[in-house]
Amino acid sequence: MTETTGDVRAAGVAGAAGAAGGDGSGDAPLRWVWLAAWPVTAVFVLSNAATPLYVLWQREMGFSKGTLTVVFACYIAGLLGSLLVCGVVSDRLGRKPVLLPALGLALVACLVFATAGGVAALVVARLCTGVAVGAVVSAGMAAVTDVAGPGRRRLAALLASCAMVFGAGLGPLLAGVLSETLPGPTVTVFAVEAVLLATAVVVVLRMPVRRPGRAGAGAGTWVRVPGVPRGAGRQLALGVAVFAPGITATSFVLSLGPSLLSGLLGTDSRIVSGALAFAMFLSATGVQFAVRRLRRRTVLVTGAAATALGMLALVTAVHAGSVPALAAAVLLAGAGQGLGQLGGLSLLNSTVPGARLAEANAALSVGGYLPAGLLPVTAGYLTDAVGLTTGTTAFGVTLAVLAVCGGGLAVAARGRVG
Repeated sequence: MTETTGDVRAAGVAGAAGAAGGDGSGDAPLRWVWLAAWPVTAVFVLSNAATPLYVLWQREMGFSKGTLTVVFACYIAGLLGSLLVCGVVSDRLGRKPVLLPALGLALVACLVFATAGGVAALVVARLCTGVAVGAVVSAGMAAVTDVAGPGRRRLAALLASCAMVFGAGLGPLLAGVLSETLPGPTVTVFAVEAVLLATAVVVVLRMPVRRPGRAGAGAGTWVRVPGVPRGAGRQLALGVAVFAPGITATSFVLSLGPSLLSGLLGTDSRIVSGALAFAMFLSATGVQFAVRRLRRRTVLVTGAAATALGMLALVTAVHAGSVPALAAAVLLAGAGQGLGQLGGLSLLNSTVPGARLAEANAALSVGGYLPAGLLPVTAGYLTDAVGLTTGTTAFGVTLAVLAVCGGGLAVAARGRVG
C-alpha cells in the first residue's frame, strides 16, 4: 500500500485485527465499541489528575522543581516497565487478564495519592499509575479494535486515540475544579477518580472480547522490549520520530506548566492549571477528528510542524512574559501529540496483524515515553540551576529541532508510508 492509497480512514487502530488471530468477533453492537474505550479514558484521567495538585504538595512538602519533575518521571518509569510485559501478555492471554489487574493498581494509586504525606508516597502513587497506564496503552487500546472488528477500523482508530488524550485532559480539569471548590482537595479528587475506575472495571468484565489464540502472537520471552513483526520497522521508526517530540512537549507542560503559570500570571490557581492542561488535550482530541480523512504522511508532517511551532511559542512566552504565546504553545503542543499519535498508530495498524497489535502499540509508546520522561526531568533540574527562562529555552529549542527532524523523515518517506 502506498501513501496515495493509505490514509487514516483505512488504517484504523488494528489493520488486520480479524485476519491473524485477533480476539474480537466484530459482531459487537456499536455501543460496545464506544464503551470499550471507557477504561482507557478512566485510567488516563488518573494519569494527569495530580497535575494541578503539585503546587499544593510542593508548598506543603517543600520540594524543588527538579524533584517535581522526578516525581512526574516516576510515572514514565512505571509505564515503560509495564510496556515490557503487558503488550506480549495481552496478545497471548487476552485483554481482560491485563486490564483488570491494571484497574486494580490504579485504585491503589488513588488510595496512596489521597493519603500522601511525603514525596515517597507521591513516587509510589506515580509508579502505580504508570504501570496501569502502560497496560491500558497496550491492551486497552487493542481491546477497542477487537470489539470494533475489521469492518469498523476508522471508528476504532479515532476512539482509541481520542480516549487517551481526552482522559489525559479531563483529569487535571476535574482535579482543579474539585480541589478548589470542595474540602479535602486531594481526598476528594481521588475518591471521585476511584468511582470512575470502578465503572471501568464493570465495563471490562462485560466487554465482548474472546481469549486470543497463540498463533501469530510472537515467540520469545514474556518480558522483553516490545517490537513489531518483520517489515513494520520502518513504520514504527517513522511514527516514533513524530510522536516522541509531541508527547515530550505535553509532558513538559504537565510537569512545569503550573510553574510557568505562576511566573507569567502570578497565580497558583489549580482551576487555571487544570484548564490549561484540559485545553492542551482538547486540542489533541479535536485535531484528530479534523484530520481523520487526510493521508498518514500529511498527518505526521502536520504533527511535527505543530510541535516545532509550539516550542517556538513556548520560548517566546518565557522571554516576553506573554500569556497569549503560552496559550499558543499549549494548544500547539497538544495538536502535535494528537497528530503524532494518530499518525503513528495508523502506520503500524496498516501492517501489523491483530495477534501482535498490543505489542506494537507498546513499542510505539516506549519510543515516545522515553524522551518524555528524560527531557522534562533534565529541563527541571536545569531550571533550578539557571532559572526558568534559560531552562525552558534550552528545552524548547532542543525539542523543536527534534520535531523538525521527524517531519523531515515523514516528507522523505513519500511513497513508502503504509
